[in-house]
Amino acid sequence: MAMTPMPRRRLIGAAALALSAFVAVPAVQAQGRFITVASTTSTEQSGLFGHLLPEFRKASGIEVRVVALGTGQALDMARRGDADVVMVHDPAAEEKFVAEGFGLPRRPVMYNDFVVVGPKSDPAGAKGTDVAEALRRIAASPAAFVSRGDKSGTHAAELRYWKAAGVEAPPGKVGGYKECGCGMGPALNIASSADAYTLADRGTWLSFRNRGKLAVLVEGDKRLFNPYGVIVVSPARHPHVKREAAQAFADWLVSPAGQAAIASYRIGGEQLFFPNAQAAK
Repeated sequence: MAMTPMPRRRLIGAAALALSAFVAVPAVQAQGRFITVASTTSTEQSGLFGHLLPEFRKASGIEVRVVALGTGQALDMARRGDADVVMVHDPAAEEKFVAEGFGLPRRPVMYNDFVVVGPKSDPAGAKGTDVAEALRRIAASPAAFVSRGDKSGTHAAELRYWKAAGVEAPPGKVGGYKECGCGMGPALNIASSADAYTLADRGTWLSFRNRGKLAVLVEGDKRLFNPYGVIVVSPARHPHVKREAAQAFADWLVSPAGQAAIASYRIGGEQLFFPNAQAAK
């Protein structure tokens, strides 16, 4: 018996609905395949993530959503379970995070260095290769110094350098000391507009365009070494963490492909970060 037009339309409609349901499941799964990475402003504002993440997505199909904060804030975000991975640059704070049970073991990823930048005229006479001596000279002068003041890895390093210089409380000891409570890019903008000194990671400095009269004045001190690590947030502490995808991201960063991608990122011919995953071996 031939089908009447109405049942045929219903059959076609039912088939289309079934097909759309079949197709929609993988689409939803694909849309949900992402992880959240809490990281530093330096990795974001230097442009590194813009270079790395398309390569990782091509290799894995996983989207990475970056929340750029100071290291302290990034680790606090992960402590709350609001991130799947952290990639930051304060080894002491990172190891504490792991020891408290919030993360799986830290893995070295890369490094660069910190530099002290300031006015090319260098009114404090800070230029040289000794960061502690440079800060002592800045503290003894009326020159302005811009601190991130945001509990970031850069801020933690800056406080270590002030202590090494014998200046215990910069806000009270350095007349021109200003805390901005901001990321590296904004801190450099403030220093540029005020002809002030500041501590910066080299990666952000190299990508910074609004330099004004600023120049690198202090570099080469071994204390300025700036290592970055990656930590997968502990699924034992936060069961909702996307462990498999997060681990895939961490593994890719330390793999030959990830390390090569890090090494290939340059601005004006200068390499911003240097892979060192082998440091874990």
